[in-house]
Amino acid sequence: MWFLWNIFSKGTHMLQCLCGKSLKKNKNPTDPQLKGIVTRLYCRQGYYLQMHPDGALDGTKDDSTNSTLFNLIPVGLRVVAIQGVKTGLYIAMNGEGYLYPSELFTPECKFKESVFENYYVIYSSMLYRQQESGRAWFLGLNKEGQAMKGNRVKKTKPAAHFLPKPLEVAMYREPSLHDVGETVPKPGVTPSKSTSASAIMNGGKPVNKSKTT
Repeated sequence: MWFLWNIFSKGTHMLQCLCGKSLKKNKNPTDPQLKGIVTRLYCRQGYYLQMHPDGALDGTKDDSTNSTLFNLIPVGLRVVAIQGVKTGLYIAMNGEGYLYPSELFTPECKFKESVFENYYVIYSSMLYRQQESGRAWFLGLNKEGQAMKGNRVKKTKPAAHFLPKPLEVAMYREPSLHDVGETVPKPGVTPSKSTSASAIMNGGKPVNKSKTT
């Protein structure tokens, strides 16, 4: 997503020059401060990443369903949180490489965003990687559109390549970081996929959206 900021920042700079004014700093810490985007993530395998109402992840060829809408929220330098717009749940990766939906924003929800080639983007876990080789674990979909374990996704393969298709620029409140604890699924246990109003409002809900052209 960082490579899109250049476009947005240039537009903001031009607006400042035309108006002869600088943007005022946000003095209220409770106000939205992070500029992110609402987007669809198109995988090179031919699928759009989607999150079902129960938080399950897979791919679909239908680009009109709301289940394919995600908030890309900047939470660090080239680091993003990926949140389902409809569910309010964050995509997280646990210590075994499995993807799961998280009600809370934890370190397992942080993904490094890097441009690979041909404008495709790869998303790797900020927390986990191969211990011996140091190889990163990536978000990925297989040829059938199923979510893969991060430690089985190679950055050179189409499974890891995503093309963000931004729909809106949105302002977000900074997500409240929680420790990785009971929200982490144990080996052999299916992650909890329940959702609540407090989880949806957990710092990731977009406000004051403005459509882009």
